[in-house]
Amino acid sequence: MATEKFEVKIQKNPPESKLTELGVRTWPKWGCGPSKFPWEFTATETMFLLDGKVKVYVDGYDESFEIGAGDLVVFPKGMKVTWDVTKAVNKHYSLEK
Repeated sequence: MATEKFEVKIQKNPPESKLTELGVRTWPKWGCGPSKFPWEFTATETMFLLDGKVKVYVDGYDESFEIGAGDLVVFPKGMKVTWDVTKAVNKHYSLEK
């Protein structure tokens, strides 16, 4: 899977018990409409996508991967990407302290 070499962890449709254990529903929310923009993760970020679809391009690689509604995703600190939001995104997120 392409995400393994990028050190991105994706869990598709995790059980509600896992979301509760992590406190996902108490995390802040963020959203945006269809757009394309560069992003650098300045902290390890865990997110749970409530809605939407994003094609993620990691700097330095030709490949991309998609994340979408129902995905629990962990991006490592320092990763630089371009987000291509193809369907409006609404997500909960948590930044590692």
